[in-house]
Amino acid sequence: MQIFFHPEQLKHRPQSYYSRGKMRQPQEKPERMHELLRAAQEMGLPVSIAKEFGTAPILGVHTPGYISFLKNAYTEWKALPEDWGDEVLSNIFIRDNNREIGILAKAAKYLADGSAPIGQDTWTSVYWSAQTALSCADALIKQDADLMIGLTRPAGHHARKDGAGGFCYINNAAVIAQYLRQHFKRVAIIDTDMHHGQGVQEIFYDRDDVLYVSVHGDPTNFYPVVAGFADEYGAGAGYGYNKNFPMPHGSSEAAFFDYLDQAVDFVKLYQPDVVVHVMGFDVYVDDPQAKCSVSTEGFQTVAEKIKSIGVPTISLIEGGYCIEKLGENFKSFMRGFGVAEKSDRISTLKMTALEEF
Repeated sequence: MQIFFHPEQLKHRPQSYYSRGKMRQPQEKPERMHELLRAAQEMGLPVSIAKEFGTAPILGVHTPGYISFLKNAYTEWKALPEDWGDEVLSNIFIRDNNREIGILAKAAKYLADGSAPIGQDTWTSVYWSAQTALSCADALIKQDADLMIGLTRPAGHHARKDGAGGFCYINNAAVIAQYLRQHFKRVAIIDTDMHHGQGVQEIFYDRDDVLYVSVHGDPTNFYPVVAGFADEYGAGAGYGYNKNFPMPHGSSEAAFFDYLDQAVDFVKLYQPDVVVHVMGFDVYVDDPQAKCSVSTEGFQTVAEKIKSIGVPTISLIEGGYCIEKLGENFKSFMRGFGVAEKSDRISTLKMTALEEF
């Protein structure tokens, strides 16, 4: 088992979050990663610094125009003489017939909602989040271990081919699924985040070489609202290779595991060579985003069920906003993979260094 992370992921600190008609306090904070890293350190688990693979693998699933926007939007925004905000955040949303003349038009096209602002350091963090995921994939291809854990922040599963939203900018799961396809014939993505990963679904919807299976809250009046319903099966060659398990809001832990069992069985039926797991701790009972009731102990069971698929696995740690319980939930999850605490080992990432960010 290896855990990957890069300190540059901590630099993104969003100031804006517009949702359901209100400006809200951002929930996707760097402190989330501090808790996960502290938990790894307390378990004695080493954390490896992610390596760099450039933008080529990212462009395997995202459009060049969109990636250029993510990289340059803040600079272009701040170059304007008017009194604009400190983050790129559009109040206009126009995807079709958009000539992309001016930064506001570009933001209108490439920002899908009000939860993915772009600040001074956003590109740096999202770039290294993708490199963290790619480091997991590269290590798995080299057979360094059969389990890789990526602390990928910002998260990615809501990012479309050419759109940011839901706290997500680069679709890490999709990027590494495409990357893994160079070495594995059949790749499965199983998503257990509270929210449906409509970005992953969009990218692979018409393909039969990457299976996408998701357990999530019913998207009716719940993000992403327009995708994640049970009757979305894929299209063309991809028909039958997309499977959604939307849970009623207020589902119990037992109900969550009933859906997860069905999802795992569906993945096993596909007989994948490798699994990419999108892990969201926002299914935790006290998470501000939760619509179900998974306990801390339940995360051990989540990992055990993912492990039962029986193939090399990459688990990307994405959602989870109950910061005070994130570390304990992560520890429980790691135990489910059979990872025991090793007090005689020290993490390669020291908290004193991380607190500088």
